[in-house]
Amino acid sequence: MNLGILLVQGIVNSFGEQVMAAFAAAVKIDAFAYMPVQDFGNAFSTFIAQNYGAKKPERIRRGLKGAAAVSMMFCAVVSTAVCIFARPLMLIFIKEEETAIIAEGVRYLRIEGAFYFGIGCLFLLYGFYRALGRPYMSVVLTVFSLGTRVLLSYLLSAVPTIGVVGIWWSIPIGWLLADLIGIVYYLMNKKKLLND
Repeated sequence: MNLGILLVQGIVNSFGEQVMAAFAAAVKIDAFAYMPVQDFGNAFSTFIAQNYGAKKPERIRRGLKGAAAVSMMFCAVVSTAVCIFARPLMLIFIKEEETAIIAEGVRYLRIEGAFYFGIGCLFLLYGFYRALGRPYMSVVLTVFSLGTRVLLSYLLSAVPTIGVVGIWWSIPIGWLLADLIGIVYYLMNKKKLLND
């Protein structure tokens, strides 16, 4: 995971100091914005593990639906706030006269912020599979999410008409691909997962 993050940082650095500064500030805001859904995913994992141990698959199903609804609602609120307040949030870290850095950070935040539901779902999937004693699925989802991000960052940013925006788009695309894999795996193995 750290290697993937370093590879993305390397491609970001190749776009110069302004993009580096924008990325550094925006990533801090980004991480703070979705930190609660990460914690929610951890709490969800405990709930699933308790009901899995108690052999209550119906409670797991209901909990899964409820957790998904709550997480998506929270992500919608945070996404809206980050998209609306992207510029004032960047001003916490960047001086007002550094307009190019602020503009790039705002662009990053609006792309990422619009897709927080993707990372919210991914944190639920991580917690879900850990609770069911299948931590390898969390690893698979991380590899797909991060692998897609690294690969697309390099491919898209190399296209002159896309440039650095390709890096910003690669992150939510990675989240959504991992979500898709995690959900499809669940749907294909639902009975086995909940009744083992």
